[in-house]
Amino acid sequence: MADNQGPQGNYDPAGSTQMFRAFVDETPRGGRAEVASSGPRVGLIVGIVAAVAVVAAVVWLALG
Repeated sequence: MADNQGPQGNYDPAGSTQMFRAFVDETPRGGRAEVASSGPRVGLIVGIVAAVAVVAAVVWLALG
């Protein structure tokens, strides 16, 4: 009885996994690093704008 479900020849699944990991490790250096660094800046700007709006509303209510 032949076992036809196993890998044929010298197939090394660990070798393809290592190549995939090398590919994944190289990808974030391009576009994703810039997106990750701009995230906190956007949050900071939104927080500052919200704080200024709250202070302006309090001053408007106090004077009005």
